[in-house]
This record gives sequence, C-alpha cells and structure tokens, in this order.
Amino acid sequence: MALKLNPITFHPQKYPSSSLPPMAGSRSPKFSMASTLHSGSKDVENLKKPFSPPREVHVQVTHSMPPQKIEMFKSLDGWATENILVHLKPVEKCWQPQDFLPEPASEGFEDQVKELRERAKEIPDDYFVVLVGDMITEEALPTYQTMLNTLDGVRDETGASLTSWAIWTRAWTAEENRHGDLLNKYLYLSGRVDMKHIEKTIQYLIGSGMDPRTENSPYLGFIYTSFQERATFISHGNTARLAKEYGDVKLAQICGTIASDEKRHETAYTKIVEKLFEIDPNGTLLSLADMMKKKISMPAHLMYDGRDDNLFEHFSSVAQRLGIYTAKDYADILEFLVGRWKVEELTGLSGDGRKAQDYVCGLPPRIRRLEERSQSRAKQARVVPFSWIFDREVKL
Repeated sequence: MALKLNPITFHPQKYPSSSLPPMAGSRSPKFSMASTLHSGSKDVENLKKPFSPPREVHVQVTHSMPPQKIEMFKSLDGWATENILVHLKPVEKCWQPQDFLPEPASEGFEDQVKELRERAKEIPDDYFVVLVGDMITEEALPTYQTMLNTLDGVRDETGASLTSWAIWTRAWTAEENRHGDLLNKYLYLSGRVDMKHIEKTIQYLIGSGMDPRTENSPYLGFIYTSFQERATFISHGNTARLAKEYGDVKLAQICGTIASDEKRHETAYTKIVEKLFEIDPNGTLLSLADMMKKKISMPAHLMYDGRDDNLFEHFSSVAQRLGIYTAKDYADILEFLVGRWKVEELTGLSGDGRKAQDYVCGLPPRIRRLEERSQSRAKQARVVPFSWIFDREVKL
C-alpha cells in the first residue's frame, strides 16, 4: 500500500493503497522505473526479453548515517528486548490462515467453498481490484525483509543473529507472512480473479524490489515503517468495512484480523522512533523532514503485470475512489505521527531543526488543501481493464 510531497505537487486521485499519489497521468519521476520489461505492452514481446531489475530514476544514496550512530543503535539492543519484542506474539497464540478458510480435509470442503463463492458473487469488481493489489503488496514480503536488513546497526548480520533487532525483523516477517497467504488462498477459492496474472504480478514485483530512499539509515527506515504500518492498518480496516457492507462477514473478519496485526506492528515501530526522539531529537526530526520531503512511497510502487506500465497508479486510483486509502489518509497519518511523537513540543533544536519542525507540523493541512484543489480540478474518471479480473474494465 504510498504518496508524494516535495515543495508539494499532489494529485490525490493517483493515491496508492498505502502512501501518497504519483503525478497525474504519469509515473512519478522519483519512484518510477524505466521499465523492467516494459518496452511493449504485449505478453509475447516480454517473452523474448530476459528479466532485469527496474532502473530507478533518482540518485540512490547509501550509508548516510555516521558510524557513531551505528554504535548508538547497537547499544539499544537491551532496550529493544524489553520494549519491542513484547509486541510479538508466540507462534502458538497466533492465528493462522487456515483458521479462516474451508477445511480441505473435511467432507464438507466443497460445500464450504461453494458458500465462499456465493458470498464473493455479491462483491463488485473494483473492490476485488483493491483486495488483489493489497494481497500482492503483502506477498512481496521478501523485499521488505531485505529492506530492513539494509539498515546499518540493526540488520541481521548472519541470517540467524540473536540481537533483538534481528529477532524482531525475522519474527515480524513471520507474522506478516500470514497476511499474503490468507488473502491469496481466499482469492484463489473465490473464483473471481485471474490467478495466473496475479502470480505474474507478484513475481515481477519481488524481482523489481523497492527503494524507499532510506539510505541504510534506521532513522529513515523506522520512520518509513511507522508510516507504512499505519497505512496498511487503515487500508485493511477499510476493506473489512466494505466487505461487511457487501454482505461477506467472513471476508470482513479476514481483513479486520490482518488490520489488527498491522496496528500492533505500528505500535512497535512508532515506539522505536519515539525512543530516537528522546535520545536524539534534532537528528530524528531532520530525518522525519527528509523522509516527508522525499514522500513515503508505497512498497509496491514498482507493480507490473506484464502489460500495464501504469498498473500501480491505476490500482491506487481505484483505492482512492473507494475510500480504502486516500490522500486524506496520508495527511491524517502524518498528523497522527506528529502528535504521537510530540514533534510540536520539541525544544532546544538547532536552526535546521526548527525549520524541519515548522515544515513537518505545517504539512498535513497543506496536503489537505492541495487535495481539495486537485479534487475540484479532477477530470472525468475513465475506465481501464485489469488483467487480475480477466481484463474486465473498472472506473478509476
């Protein structure tokens, strides 16, 4: 589920199900790829080309955090044990995807699947587009674990490190892994979607990776994850609400359960940033301003299905129209985090720190004004086909 904010040029109708909107009608110059395989829009053309990773347009900065800060994070290992690992659940107390799905070993399996399909018949295509996009985002989990392990001072150095940071990353990944598994199996059983094209989209996305521009810095990385976990909490919460309105209480339970996990993970990540504000208020505030100037990009901003070069923008537009994840949500998340971290109350800042404080605290109302202006200029919505639903057309 993502957005954009420099001096600020915002187009809410292009918002993803988890961040800010790209520029209207084209890929964002900051987050676009020069196409993984996309020189043509036909599958047959792509068959002739070897897969190659996307080429990011922006300059990629690495290891921007000074060495003394790395030592600071290593010194927080004991704090993380007591304050972050407590937000993980023991495996034996966790829900599993099978808790919500037809039991394949039971004699009534076929009847249970039939009931699931009957409920799914009442759900409109545009909802399925967003649910599929959310599921694909969850299925790209290998990329997110990789991203966390790029962060200096907190990465899992061995693959099975016993530091608190490494334990968190692996256990967080294990908990998140259930989300994509559950949604994938539900969508497969529903009979409403083209699983082959969905599976291709997942493979393209994992192969493309992501660059949230966190520069190997846990300051930037944990600000990013704080924002994204809240965004996915909101997105899954809204898919739960709509599923209930459409009469599928079971699907509403599925989405609501996933949202609950995201909320718990949000609490952990925001607590880390809260600690950073306590130890290094100036440096943390400068990092927050830097991240917001870059804009929080959705993890799946390189989404591609082998056909649609603007798939991510199209998916985001449908999510915006249905109210599942919107420009307003982006502003609300930033406002929530600013309040959670008591940014307005910070004192003793440097000159740059005070400027960053003014910038960040003034951003939410600015985003909302730009959204209102953009909505008033919004053109007539067009329709596009989505391969995920057998090329049926959906209004953006």
